[in-house]
Amino acid sequence: MTDVIVVGDALLDVAVAAGKLAEGGDVRGNVRVQPGGTGANAAAWAADSVARTRLHARVGDDAAGRLIADALSEHGVECAFAVDPKTPTGAMLIVQEEGERSMVADRGASAHLSPDDLPETLDARAVLVSGYLLFDPGSEEAGIAALARASADHVAVDAASWPLLAEYGVERFFERTTEATLLFANEREAEVLVGETGLQAAMRLAERYAVACVKLGSRGAAVAGGKSAVLETGVEGSEVVDATGAGDAFDGTFLAALARGESLRAALRLACSAGARAAASESPWP
Repeated sequence: MTDVIVVGDALLDVAVAAGKLAEGGDVRGNVRVQPGGTGANAAAWAADSVARTRLHARVGDDAAGRLIADALSEHGVECAFAVDPKTPTGAMLIVQEEGERSMVADRGASAHLSPDDLPETLDARAVLVSGYLLFDPGSEEAGIAALARASADHVAVDAASWPLLAEYGVERFFERTTEATLLFANEREAEVLVGETGLQAAMRLAERYAVACVKLGSRGAAVAGGKSAVLETGVEGSEVVDATGAGDAFDGTFLAALARGESLRAALRLACSAGARAAASESPWP
């Protein structure tokens, strides 16, 4: 059996880092182009945790799509990609300016993922569905179908983006994710959902999901499920170089740990360590 199935985006990341941008002018900085996307990142980290991992996504019939598929395959991820003959592979622009990170998403072919691109049953020990699918009208039905077709001990959804979540609507999100047994959210996403953060937010969200995990950046994460609630502090001495993909690393590692039977506490510890490694640019991927 597959350990982890991820349904989400496979994009090309264009990361730009500069001290301060000059409106209408030039500045020196660092520009990096590499395979990415929340789905691809989470799948790669799950595979890095020695989980048999498959990614369902939609890419264009272009060099970018092939580059992403080749990189993931080399990393041990089975790529079940639908190839869009008309729409190019999506791209994410990540701008790091004076310590603040902003993103501009062109989801491209990912925005056209449909239920027809997915098997009738997603049979694995753990399934992760990206919230980005729900937030785009073109892929919303695929996200809903993925949650409904998941046959797994752990069916997870990631809240993905606080601005898009707020635009989508809290009650609508809760209604569309009733099939999920596990929710991943960062602090701002948790605040949109329940008006609280940290361990208190995890406990509130665990009233709706069997397990709720709230990621707290460098401070670690909180998880609540059943009668237990755990707060894991950040990794001592870890340095934040670029937090892009750290949440995805957390998700993939957490689910891989659950898939092999680890406890929530153990999965949380491993996931926090993976997130810290990703934020410190010590990622094994890409």
